[in-house]
Amino acid sequence: MAPVVLRLRQEPETFSVTLCATAQHRSLLDSPLGLFGLKPDVDLDLMRPNQTLNGLCSRIFEGVDACLDEQRPDWLLVQGDTTTVMAAALAGFHRRVRVAHVEAGLRTGDLENPFPEEMNRRVADLVSSLHLPPTRWAAEALRRESIPDSQIHVTGNTVVDALLWIAGTEPAPVADSKLVLITSHRRESFGEPMQRAFRGIARLARRFPDHSFVFPVHPNPSVAAALGVLRDLPNVRLVEPADYRQFVSWLRSARLVLTDSGGVQEEAPTFGKPVLVLRETTERPEGVERGVARLVGMDERRIFEEAERLLTDESAYAGMACAGNPYGDGRAAERIAGLLAGRPVVPFGG
Repeated sequence: MAPVVLRLRQEPETFSVTLCATAQHRSLLDSPLGLFGLKPDVDLDLMRPNQTLNGLCSRIFEGVDACLDEQRPDWLLVQGDTTTVMAAALAGFHRRVRVAHVEAGLRTGDLENPFPEEMNRRVADLVSSLHLPPTRWAAEALRRESIPDSQIHVTGNTVVDALLWIAGTEPAPVADSKLVLITSHRRESFGEPMQRAFRGIARLARRFPDHSFVFPVHPNPSVAAALGVLRDLPNVRLVEPADYRQFVSWLRSARLVLTDSGGVQEEAPTFGKPVLVLRETTERPEGVERGVARLVGMDERRIFEEAERLLTDESAYAGMACAGNPYGDGRAAERIAGLLAGRPVVPFGG
């Protein structure tokens, strides 16, 4: 959302912007905001140790409701599919505040995958007055749910705006043909599925001892509980969650990305990085259709074999690395500002 906030604040005669943070993940919030020079105008600071989804949701309802009562906004903008997005959108609906959902329309069709994000984004779309899907595929998903065309505007994904903004502030790192970047944090994968995936990555690390495997570990303790098989491998670096600038540097220099993150699926193609998606389904099928990503699930054998092929077969690698980014062009925030101001906007073609 940072590019949207920055873009709206370029027009103070049109927009007055209040940035509200729930701090659902405190440790993952402050550093990225700082990179963009942003500070929440309202910081609800709701994170609690070992919080449950229901406990978090109740605190979001109460905190966001008080913020809406005080601010009385014309629009409430939410982005993505977190519990914050779902609860804030519903709180806005209850207050009869118009909700604009950035990154609307993403679907797997399975409420269990990803959990609870598939439900979160469906609820947010159900109560939104303005739907801002990143791609034409996401727009079609909204139309199938009987969302009126007048409410649907394809913008591209603002994550590409953010990525290009950060990349433009830093010199390009030297590409590392032997760096593999890994992220994994999905709730539906906790336990045995995540352990299977990590066994596949461990096999890969042993197969390529001259490669470096960098894994910024999500703070959820369920991720740490599955890491045993990776801990003693000399070429696997398990690190604290990095700030966004460091993560972008790793992404730009990596040869291959293994991830279950939706955002990383969208970011990696900007730099021509093949992605193996550690999930059985994805709400971002454009990358699979374009050939920049491949679903491998949490299956030890599939992860190992697909990654080994990309690390040894230059032709297979080149086919995934040169397909382009179907998720955005760096102008999503500009389109969103135009739509909110009532100006004509040319939609993104992805």
